[in-house]
Amino acid sequence: MLGVRCLLRSVRFCSSAPFPKHKPSAKLSVRDALGAQNASGERIKIQGWIRSVRSQKEVLFLHVNDGSSLESLQVVADSGLDSRELNFGSSVEVQGQLIKSPSKRQNVELKAEKIKVIGNCDAKDFPIKYKERHPLEYLRQYPHFRCRTNVLGSILRIRSEATAAIHSFFKDSGFVHIHTPIITSNDSEGAGELFQLEPSGKLKVPEENFFNVPAFLTVSGQLHLEVMSGAFTQVFTFGPTFRAENSQSRRHLAEFYMIEAEISFVDSLQDLMQVIEELFKATTMMVLSKCPEDVELCHKFIAPGQKDRLEHMLKNNFLIISYTEAVEILKQASQNFTFTPEVAAVDLLVPGVGELFGGGLREERYHFLEERLARSGLTEVYQWYLDLRRFGSVPHGGFGMGFERYLQCILGVDNIKDVIPFPRFPHSCLL
Repeated sequence: MLGVRCLLRSVRFCSSAPFPKHKPSAKLSVRDALGAQNASGERIKIQGWIRSVRSQKEVLFLHVNDGSSLESLQVVADSGLDSRELNFGSSVEVQGQLIKSPSKRQNVELKAEKIKVIGNCDAKDFPIKYKERHPLEYLRQYPHFRCRTNVLGSILRIRSEATAAIHSFFKDSGFVHIHTPIITSNDSEGAGELFQLEPSGKLKVPEENFFNVPAFLTVSGQLHLEVMSGAFTQVFTFGPTFRAENSQSRRHLAEFYMIEAEISFVDSLQDLMQVIEELFKATTMMVLSKCPEDVELCHKFIAPGQKDRLEHMLKNNFLIISYTEAVEILKQASQNFTFTPEVAAVDLLVPGVGELFGGGLREERYHFLEERLARSGLTEVYQWYLDLRRFGSVPHGGFGMGFERYLQCILGVDNIKDVIPFPRFPHSCLL
C-alpha cells in the first residue's frame, strides 16, 4: 500500500511539472521597436502595413509601418519565403528577433521568423501608388485611403499631439474643461449661417419643433462658457463647430474644431493677449519636441521656408490689430451685424491663414446690454444673458482659436481641407 501511494505522488508530481516553452514574443509598436536601446535578439511581434518590398537572391526586405511613427521598421526575411501576397499596402503580422542593423540608415531591424499576411492588397488597383508623391488635391478624392500616406500620416500625428498639448496647457494653467453642447438655440456669432436641426422620418411633426424652439448646430461655445465663468474663474472648451457658409475657399470648412476660453475677473485686453501668446507658443513647442520628423516632412515637401517663419513667430511678438480696425474689416465682409456683446476686441492675424485667434472683453454693464437687446428685439431670447449681469456678475473676457487654421499656420499647409481627417464643405460630405 505504501508503495502505491508513493507511485501516485510521483505521477501527480510529474503531471504538474511545467514543460519548457519558448518565451512569447512581446508585441511592440514600430515606434517602440525603433527606439529600442539594446537590440540583442529579443523576440518581438509587430503588426502593420507594408510600405515597400525588395527582394534579393538570398534576402527579402520589407518596410512595415503601423502609424506610430513616420519611419518604418525594416524586416529581413529569407528569400525562400512565399512572398506572393507581400505587396505594398498589405497588412501583416511579423514575429522575429530584434537585432542591431548593419546599415547606417537605421539602428535596428527585425529578423523575421514568421510573417503572416492579415489582409492582401492588390497594388495595381490600389489608388495610392508606391514611391509616388501624390499631390494633396489628388488625395482628397480618397479620404478612406489618404491617411496611409506619409504626409497625411504626419499631419494627423501632429494633430493628435497638438490636441494633447492644448489640453495640457489649459490643465497646467488651472482651467476647467467644459463640454459645451453641439446642439444649441443660440447664434453666438450672429452671422445667420447656421445648420438648423430637424428630426427625420416618423419623428418629424409638422409645424412643431422637437425642442419647442428652433435648434442649430453650434457655431461657438462662447455663450455657454460665459455661463460657466460665473462659477469658475477659468474655463475652456475644445470641440466641433459648424458654419453653413457656401464657400469653397482654402480657408473655410463647414465643420471644424475650435478652442475657446473664458476668464473671469479680467478687465484688460493685455491679459487675454498674454494667454493667447502663451497658448500658441507652448502648444507649438510641444509639437516640435514630440513630432520633429513629422513637422520636418511638412516643412520640406509642403512648405519650404515655413520653418524659418515659424521660428520667427515663436521668438517675436504677434501682430495685433485694434478693435476699430477689426470692425472695419468685418463691415467690409458682411453688412449683417447682430448681437456681439464685446467692449474691446483683439485678433491675431497670420499671413496666408487669416484670423487665427479672435477674442475680447465682454459687455458687463446691465443697462447698456438691456438697451442693445431691446433695439435688436432680442430681449426675450437673451433674458438669461441679462440675468447673468444681475446676479454676481464680474468683468470677464475670452477668445477662440480655429484648430485647423492653427495647423495650417505651423505646418504651412495651404488648404484647410488637408489638415482635418474628413473635410466637410459645400457639395462634399464623403464618408
